[in-house]
Amino acid sequence: MKTWTKTININAPIENVWKLLDGSLADMQKIMPQVIENKPVKVTEEGVGSIYRQKYKEGKRIETYDVETLEYSNTPDKKILKVGFVLANLFEITAYYELNKINETETSFTYSVTNNALKWFVKLFLLFASDKVVVQFLERVKTVAEAQD
Repeated sequence: MKTWTKTININAPIENVWKLLDGSLADMQKIMPQVIENKPVKVTEEGVGSIYRQKYKEGKRIETYDVETLEYSNTPDKKILKVGFVLANLFEITAYYELNKINETETSFTYSVTNNALKWFVKLFLLFASDKVVVQFLERVKTVAEAQD
């Protein structure tokens, strides 16, 4: 199992950043353009336990998987979203997003992802995996959120 965690400061209000992570499909696609569908399967009042069926396009291939909300907190100064899913029956992935309000126009964003190989032969790939994707995602969220003001 591999875990990567990175933090970045974003020059945008916390609500603007949160909307990209916990908003509509159109908002989500601004930072995750490969997600082509995000339909609710089960929605709970408190958020935790909600399940969304996502379709993710990689080249010509489309993967469908269920994303479960494992942790959810939405307060004015701190927001947390943790989701988990299994990708292609090969990887069990959790993504943790934490936003902390620095002030009215600045937000601290921590992104942590855990990737657990479910098959022995896939574990070899994780040995060579880097944090490049995590860094790129943080930069994309920062760029999109700061451009919205």
